[in-house]
Amino acid sequence: MILAVDVGYRNDGAKAAGVIFETWESETLVAEYTLHIDAVADYIPGKFFQRELPCLTALVKQMTYPITCIVVDGYVYLGLEKRPGLGKHLWEEFNGAIAVIGVAKSSFKDTPNNTELVRGRGKKPLYITAEGIDLEVAKKNIINMKGNQRIPTFLKYVDTLSRTEQGKKGS
Repeated sequence: MILAVDVGYRNDGAKAAGVIFETWESETLVAEYTLHIDAVADYIPGKFFQRELPCLTALVKQMTYPITCIVVDGYVYLGLEKRPGLGKHLWEEFNGAIAVIGVAKSSFKDTPNNTELVRGRGKKPLYITAEGIDLEVAKKNIINMKGNQRIPTFLKYVDTLSRTEQGKKGS
């Protein structure tokens, strides 16, 4: 099973959201999860993972499905020197047992050209980074996801789910 995750921040903490789908070509979701987190760390430039990682870790730990890959909104690696990003820290959190694919909407300084992926009818690229899975395979997987737009349908949905007050658990 594949898990796409995102975190939305609000005055009273954060809401982590995850959607599970069976294959990269899936048309329907298997389940969706949300988790309210009361206290989150302050945002520190260059240390974003310190704020988001505890939220995502708590969400993933409540999963009842066997997850083989997690898709995060952001980077696994940053820049040419491949500094650890949120996705790398998440991969380490689970001891490398779950592959992680980062899908970023904007370029980070010195982002390698081979991370760029133009999807659907979009002209602006997404930036794909990965750990535990080959980069080219990761890019192919993101291309194969549902939706004709730049951002795959399930990634748009989990973003919306993390920002809204509604949401169901483990459907």
